[in-house]
Amino acid sequence: MYKISLVKFLTLLMFSLTFTVNAQHGDNEENHGSAMRPEGDIKTEIKEYIEHHLLDSYDFSLYSYETDEGKHEYVGFPLPVILVDNGLKVFSSSKFHHGETLAEVDGNYYKVYHNKIYKTDAQGTITYDEAHDPTNVKPLDFSITKNVFFIICISLFMIFMFVRMGKSYKNGMPTGFGRFMEPIILYIRDDIAIPNIGKKHYKKYISYLLTVFFFVWIVNLLGLTPVGINVTNNIAVTFALAIITYILTTFTANKNYWKHIFWMPGVPVPMKIILAPIELLGTFIKPFSLMIRLYANITAGHIVLMSIIGLMFIFKNWVGSPLSFALATMLGILELLVAALQAYIFTMLSALYFGSAVEEHDDH
Repeated sequence: MYKISLVKFLTLLMFSLTFTVNAQHGDNEENHGSAMRPEGDIKTEIKEYIEHHLLDSYDFSLYSYETDEGKHEYVGFPLPVILVDNGLKVFSSSKFHHGETLAEVDGNYYKVYHNKIYKTDAQGTITYDEAHDPTNVKPLDFSITKNVFFIICISLFMIFMFVRMGKSYKNGMPTGFGRFMEPIILYIRDDIAIPNIGKKHYKKYISYLLTVFFFVWIVNLLGLTPVGINVTNNIAVTFALAIITYILTTFTANKNYWKHIFWMPGVPVPMKIILAPIELLGTFIKPFSLMIRLYANITAGHIVLMSIIGLMFIFKNWVGSPLSFALATMLGILELLVAALQAYIFTMLSALYFGSAVEEHDDH
């Protein structure tokens, strides 16, 4: 039952994240615009590169380079674009050529503009309102972006990892990987779940806590690689994780939880009326803080680390460049700790919320 529960939570997590991630990066001509950039403006180039690294994309680009002729070449592979626009439109992101061309599908033209897909005419015209916001039709977008693709891959890997580990323990022959994972799982159970939720109720939540810890930890670690996968600095992802915690807290809470929110025992009636809306608001603030904390910390870490790396190209001397390299190396090591720390914090706070939801109070 434990293994099946893990698979259920992993499947729920995968679909929740997949359909809430927004495509944030279109790699259009405004993002690359090297021809428009003043020659030698290295600061602008570094800033654009950092923005490019942080954003999502409609294709899986490992890296790009500029040929001697000034043409951008990309190394990677396209991903499926899925739009709902008077029917289902499915096509390869290669039609956009990294946002540089229009995609024609069934006589309709689509353009990547400011990281979103808009419907246009054959000339790629974008119209604006008085606030200078595009007025073109924006189809409902369910595309498999780089982040979504990576979420699916990680989810499948975690399903394989936990199922295989469960089978190895069932057969009484734990593998080397299982022995590596065992202390981490026991720590989450014995030092996070049981102390904060209690022995009576922790089994209902341990599968989710294990899932969210390993998911956040793995994506944070892979976000430090040169591939440029930054799943948790997409606020749609952290929102999905936070909303799952909120739903589990809300729909598994006992009557004592709601009683202490709407009509707290031992408190004068006038104070109950004043505190009830504040306590109710707190139930929404908690998942909001989960969302912002994870998103802001991961995003800030990437920006600071890449900015320091960029200083090496700005200084261009034997003093500044080595110092920047040394500082970036130390911060990179620190980011490895932050990756695990953010997973721990998210799991710990989720366990605290679950514990408050099932806590049994003695009003006397």
